[in-house]
Amino acid sequence: MLQRVGVGLGRVQVLTTVGRRTGQFRKVPVGVVSIEGERYIFQAYPDAAWVANARTTATATLAHGRRSSAVRLVELPVEQRRPLLRKHLMGSPPHVGRLLVTTGLVDAPDPDTIAAAAGRIAVFRIETA
Repeated sequence: MLQRVGVGLGRVQVLTTVGRRTGQFRKVPVGVVSIEGERYIFQAYPDAAWVANARTTATATLAHGRRSSAVRLVELPVEQRRPLLRKHLMGSPPHVGRLLVTTGLVDAPDPDTIAAAAGRIAVFRIETA
């Protein structure tokens, strides 16, 4: 709700993708993570619709408060995800790892377990469109 009225909240941004079946715009809050000068979005829920939409149409919009920009989402191969997942977990609050356990993507909230689950966790690099 705060995002809709123009208030940006930390690294939470609103991702707008085109629905792969409906062709309509779909909005979802996502955490944008900066690692070594690049920006990434990590899947937190199994079968997340935004992941399937991004795989179909790589162009999207990211909004933070009142500012928005067109972006291109590039899904990374599994081997490139592993070190990023480890860095993401090590640089994030503990609730991030616990969320991945709660949603069923991993069995334990430690960096090695999460890196080993790279085949189940989509990671997209954000590029300027």
